[in-house]
Amino acid sequence: MRIKLDENRPTSLVEALVQLGHDADSVQQEGLQGSPDAGVWAAAQADKRFLVTQDLDFSDLRQFAPGTHYGLLLVRLAAPSRRVLTAYIECLFRTEDVERWAGCFVVATDTKIRVRRPDPKSPPRPGPQ
Repeated sequence: MRIKLDENRPTSLVEALVQLGHDADSVQQEGLQGSPDAGVWAAAQADKRFLVTQDLDFSDLRQFAPGTHYGLLLVRLAAPSRRVLTAYIECLFRTEDVERWAGCFVVATDTKIRVRRPDPKSPPRPGPQ
């Protein structure tokens, strides 16, 4: 899976995802830190990458409808310290069938993972919105 990590994720997480067989990069690696969310989103879509973020600006299911993009994981933990968040994301990509999340809107919390899949009746429309 092609993955882009939003800001504030350590390089070690990119490396861990690469070791798990993913093509991962980060906002920092592209020099996009501090960019508006629309710029981060456009970069992820242009590179056909699944975006991993904590940013609630990406929480609107209507704006980020499944099947209209390459995938989005919104992580919402009660106490998301850097260490806990990094371990949690790495665990998700190690234990879940994340390849099935392509084109989906996924919300992961301390207690559950909710995957909103594209409507099978609608033709896929990945790409920038």
